[in-house]
Amino acid sequence: MVLRPPTPEHGAPSLERLSAAGLFHVEVAWQPGDAWIAGCRQLRLAFPGLCLGAASVCTAEAVDAVAEAGFAYAVSPVAQRSLVQRAAERGLALVPGVMTPTEVHAAMAWGCPIVKLFPAAPLGASYWRRLREPLGGALPFCIAAGGLTVGDVDPWLEAGVDAVALGSGLVESLGEGDDAPSLAALAALAALATRCASR
Repeated sequence: MVLRPPTPEHGAPSLERLSAAGLFHVEVAWQPGDAWIAGCRQLRLAFPGLCLGAASVCTAEAVDAVAEAGFAYAVSPVAQRSLVQRAAERGLALVPGVMTPTEVHAAMAWGCPIVKLFPAAPLGASYWRRLREPLGGALPFCIAAGGLTVGDVDPWLEAGVDAVALGSGLVESLGEGDDAPSLAALAALAALATRCASR
């Protein structure tokens, strides 16, 4: 799950609902400035049961900020070796974004065990599986992300990716309170969390 709140503090209500639904990995989009680091540190203290990471990490500055925030990992929409190396120096796992066979091959050569297929929606669920044979049969753990919804999760998992990342629009659709649509959405998220954890 990827959250893009205006400030980390604004993400707290969404994290509460996601935690209640049983999700474990949540990414908070990186923003420049010390306020983002301080806010993320507060989120870590408020939600010790979640494994929080940072999304949209595209620069060395962002990698350093993620490390200062104490997050467990960073996710990038791009495949850039210098970012992977910088993250390793800071003791962070960095998940690079890949789309082409060349980018997947490069990420594997850099020793990345996990990649993010992005943007996934325009590629179609069968895309990842079609890369396996041309790239020698072994592919890294793949998180499909970008434009996907709850309804896409099962088809994409069945087509060969290992996990699916959903956007903050899903959290917004949960609403608040005890209304039936919100409860149904939470039930769907709980089922999704169980499904992904079992893989």
